[in-house]
Amino acid sequence: MTPEQPPIRVLVVEDDPVAADAHVLYVGRVPGFTAVGRAGTGAAARRVLDRTPVDLLLLDLHLPDVHGLQLARSLRAAGHQADVIAVTSARDLAVVREGVSLGVVQYVLKPFTFATLRDRLLRYAEYHAAAGEASGQEEVDRALAALRTPAPAALPKGLSAPTLQRVTAALRHSPAGLTAAGVAESVGISRITARRYLEHLVTVARAARSPQYGQVGRPELIYRWLSEEEGRGRGR
Repeated sequence: MTPEQPPIRVLVVEDDPVAADAHVLYVGRVPGFTAVGRAGTGAAARRVLDRTPVDLLLLDLHLPDVHGLQLARSLRAAGHQADVIAVTSARDLAVVREGVSLGVVQYVLKPFTFATLRDRLLRYAEYHAAAGEASGQEEVDRALAALRTPAPAALPKGLSAPTLQRVTAALRHSPAGLTAAGVAESVGISRITARRYLEHLVTVARAARSPQYGQVGRPELIYRWLSEEEGRGRGR
C-alpha cells in the first residue's frame, strides 16, 4: 500500500468483548488498516454498514443472532460489497467452500496470534490494491496468489510443522488420550520434546490435559485431542 492510498477500513464483528478488543487492537497495529467499528451481533453489523463505509469485515462465524455466512449472504443481497475474512473455530471444509461462494477471501482459525492476522491482512492489502486492467494471465494469477497462498502461521521457536503433524495424528488416533511418554514412543521423539508439542496444542485449544491418578508418585498428565465443539468453546 502506498502512502497516497487511504487505509483499508475494517469492521470487527465479534460477540466476545475481550476478543473484539484484541482484534481491534491487532487491526490498528497493521500499517494501512484502520478499525472503523465493532459489532457484537449480525444486526449491529448491519446498522454499522448502513452508516459507515467499510472495505473489510473481520467476521466471527458464530454470532448470537445469526451464523456469519448467513450474515454475509444477506449483506450481498442488500448490496454491501465489503470483503470478508472469516474468524472461526470451525474446521468443516464444507463451510469453507460455502464461504468462498459468498465472498469470504480468507479464513483465520481461532485462536490465532497477531502475526497470523497480520499476514492475512497484508496479503489482503496486496490483493485489494490491484486495480485497472491486467496485462495478461500472469498478472491475474499473481493477484489471486497473494490472496490464496498465505504463509504458514509461525510456530513457537524450536517446533517444526512436520513433527507437529505427527504429534497431532498420534493424539487424534488415541481417543482415550496419551501421556507425553506415549506420544514420544509413537512419534519417535524424546518425552521432553513430545511435551513441548503437546503443551502447544493445549495453548491453541486443540488438546486438553488432565492428571491421571492412582499410581505411586506424582500423577501423570494425559493429553486428549479436543473435538471441534470443545475446541471452539476453549478458543472463544
